[in-house]
Amino acid sequence: MKNKDHWEDVYSTKAADEVSWFQPQAERSLALIHACVCEGPRRIIDIGGGASRLVDDLIEDADNQITVLDLSSAALRTAQARLSKSGEPAQAIEWVEADVLDIDLTTLKGAPFDIWHDRAVFHFLTNASDRVRYVEQLKSALKPGGWLIIATFADDGPSKCSGLPVERYDADKLAQVFAEGFTLLQQQRETHLTPAGAEQKFIYCVFKRD
Repeated sequence: MKNKDHWEDVYSTKAADEVSWFQPQAERSLALIHACVCEGPRRIIDIGGGASRLVDDLIEDADNQITVLDLSSAALRTAQARLSKSGEPAQAIEWVEADVLDIDLTTLKGAPFDIWHDRAVFHFLTNASDRVRYVEQLKSALKPGGWLIIATFADDGPSKCSGLPVERYDADKLAQVFAEGFTLLQQQRETHLTPAGAEQKFIYCVFKRD
């Protein structure tokens, strides 16, 4: 099964609050985004944002220009429907159904971005060539001086997610991946509690593009 087929199946057969990575509120991501110093409106891209509720909080700041990119159309529809029910203008967000490794990110209306946020996409890239491609895409879309906020399973986190293998990281290992062109500014660990009550260890890192 191709990756897109896998995630379409997940979001078509499970409620958004039933998947293991569900957060009632993306508090840590939101705090890290708010800590980023940007001049003027923040142009933010959320990689793998899908059905995440991060966008609900980001849209409250009218100055934010938000792009949500995800492989799954079902995940994006979930977020759009939720925002519509809450009265938030989902049409103000650029919703992009695509693979971050394949799309020409420079064509998106928010590019180049001030902030690139990725919670739990990068750790699914278990092939070195895909990780190299990811960094290339990141550099094409994040402006010099921009911020990279990335969260993956920590080195003591799960070895699989949603039945798929993952690559686990500590801050040093992530810093090696983004060594060319990025400076690691901070790291934070988080213990995520899944809807089923299991603990998952995450590492969050904030980089500044040189």
